[in-house]
Amino acid sequence: MRSMERVLVSRGIRLESVSDTAPDAGPGDPQWHREARVQYALNRWAAAAPRRFEAADISVPEAAAWADRVLAEPETAGALLLVGETGTGKTREAYGALRRIALGGPQRFEVIAVTSADMYGSLRPSPTSGASERELKRLCEVQLLLLDDLGTTRVTEWTEEITYRLLNHRYNQCLPTIITSNLPARSDDGPDLTDFVGDRVASRLAEMVTALVPMVGPDRRRVRRAA
Repeated sequence: MRSMERVLVSRGIRLESVSDTAPDAGPGDPQWHREARVQYALNRWAAAAPRRFEAADISVPEAAAWADRVLAEPETAGALLLVGETGTGKTREAYGALRRIALGGPQRFEVIAVTSADMYGSLRPSPTSGASERELKRLCEVQLLLLDDLGTTRVTEWTEEITYRLLNHRYNQCLPTIITSNLPARSDDGPDLTDFVGDRVASRLAEMVTALVPMVGPDRRRVRRAA
């Protein structure tokens, strides 16, 4: 037995308690904190994601690159616009982008996901004084917003005003936004997003969108039903 070991034994210190391996990481360890941030963000993501999209993953490189920009420089990320016909996977891709951000372990992760129809429904004037304005303020100021199915609701002066106020605020405050739509951003052959959201909103979208991703392919919902 080596001299150091004899000294340890004489002092009642068990040899097996001496280890060359580092103790389990805990508070103060950078990796521990990153993993804690990831878990917190994933919990927030799961609370926002419908059950149908709880396994959503990102599949389009342009959408993944946008999510990475949100992690690196959220103030310059702008908006991700996913367009395509019904069933091409726009909403799944949107939730996949949010999940990728969560997996990156951001310092903050606050998200609201809402369809345009539900948003307009919640913002219609109500007997409760100021309730609609408070809800609009919440949507305007949340760190990450997913606005799903923009352009499926008939455009009116009121819906155009609400949409413009929302997007204009998020644009001016440099807040990352994901938008999906069944309509093309621009088309010479038929209706496009401008026809359904109005010129002011379309103009603001043109300024804030930094990643325009056309989603193509067959209607996945019909394919699943036929299988």
